[in-house]
Amino acid sequence: MKLNWKLTASAVAMAVSSGLQADVLPTYQAESAWFTDAQSKIEHKLEVNNKFKAKNVILFVGDGMGVSTLTAARILKGQNAGNSGEEGYLSFEEFPHSALVKTYNVDAQTPDSAGTMTAMMSGLKTDAGVIGVDEDIERGNCATVAGNEVVTALELAEIKGLSTGIISTARITHATPAATYAKSADRNWEDDGDMPEEAIAAGCTDIADQLVNFESNLEARYTGIDVNGIEVVFGGGRRSFLPKDAAFNSPDAVSSVEGDRMDSRDLTAEWQSMYENGVYIYDQTGFDAIDTEITERVFGLFNESHMQYEADRANDIAGEPSVAEMTEKAIGILDNNDKGFFLMVESGRIDHGHHAGSAYNALTDTLAFEAAVKAAYDNTNPDETLILVTADHSHVFTIAGYPKRGNPILGKVVNVGSDVPATAADDMPYTTLGYTNGLGHQDLGTETDADAVYAYEANAGRKDLTNVDTTASGYHQEALIPLGSETHAGEDISLHATGPGSQLVQGVVEQSVVFHLINQALDLVEE
Repeated sequence: MKLNWKLTASAVAMAVSSGLQADVLPTYQAESAWFTDAQSKIEHKLEVNNKFKAKNVILFVGDGMGVSTLTAARILKGQNAGNSGEEGYLSFEEFPHSALVKTYNVDAQTPDSAGTMTAMMSGLKTDAGVIGVDEDIERGNCATVAGNEVVTALELAEIKGLSTGIISTARITHATPAATYAKSADRNWEDDGDMPEEAIAAGCTDIADQLVNFESNLEARYTGIDVNGIEVVFGGGRRSFLPKDAAFNSPDAVSSVEGDRMDSRDLTAEWQSMYENGVYIYDQTGFDAIDTEITERVFGLFNESHMQYEADRANDIAGEPSVAEMTEKAIGILDNNDKGFFLMVESGRIDHGHHAGSAYNALTDTLAFEAAVKAAYDNTNPDETLILVTADHSHVFTIAGYPKRGNPILGKVVNVGSDVPATAADDMPYTTLGYTNGLGHQDLGTETDADAVYAYEANAGRKDLTNVDTTASGYHQEALIPLGSETHAGEDISLHATGPGSQLVQGVVEQSVVFHLINQALDLVEE
């Protein structure tokens, strides 16, 4: 059998997969180092594709990271590197397997993060606004929690003896991270000051309390189990863990009274007394001092509310680690467990940038998120680690007009064959990126905190952008419908996967399937 030197990789793959013997390829195989290398890579790929069980699973959630966000971020990444942008990829877009995910909640066509993350963590869709409970819950009614709790992938990983971790650039008590560990009739019950008196009287506990007491709560829920608690917690949200008393302010507190708790409890102190070998940190210095080889457990709360936007991170008083730095540090601690680990990483401020109508902030945080995924891939063994990258929902964020190839993605539309901005029927230029609803246009110059827009009234509708630099960090896109905040959208989002079990990621699936992918890889339910 004579082989052509132009034999394609797909043909080789077909030959290998069909059992073609090496002696059938004598001359080509013996004389071509390229062939040997290619065949080795293909055999390795086939071997990996036949592996369904993983030692570790990392779930990345880009909050609000819809497909239009991925496209725009991909282009911005390329343009930041001096390219036209359209031809590139985000790191996880090159993962071998992908699917589309339906995001609706049981009671909502367009979902919220509480219901969507509960679905991903438990395998059961539920209502909007509730955490860690099934659809029989009545939002805001404490009495309906008991009996309707669902078990999560993180809890099952603990029961199996794996190490576990939670990372979020939002408050660690916010909906997405909370859905990994809490059971609540309302996502807003982040501390006791957020709860109605009747709920407290009825015995419901706030989300911050549930995080600190996760170990004892889980052991009480399931008879005969013995777990050792979450090893890594990184995020914002100190206010829900501290008393409403200035004496408990952190050194980098922004508010005159940082804490929100009404019960006078300092949950950070309670956590430290509970875990004598644990390390509590609140700034970059403390983060940098962590030795991952000897640290057993760490609790990091880097801001009184959400962590900074990536573009604004340098302005933090005490310094904050990036989501990539937190991911790498967490893996360094979690992989000390020979049994493996489960880690959830959320980039929560992508969502907040969109809500504020700031494409600049949303896309900049998406690129920071991408760097975190790359850090995870680079610091784990791809043969034993399943990495899933997805979103919880999308936003009403659009890429419009007919801009020419390489046109600045944050800029005004310049048509093919032209060098000047195109004008609409109202004789004014318009941007490629925009929002269907929200606060609308603001030109805040070099401002890097997207939330600064909330100091202004809604300014929806068309504006004359002729002399406005729409690529500036403080520019907020136009919006059609005036609202106090831009909203989520209801279309499908994407799921990207690599590692053992990733080959099951395909087609169009329900959001609850994410849990089943994790469970399949780690055999959690069998335990």
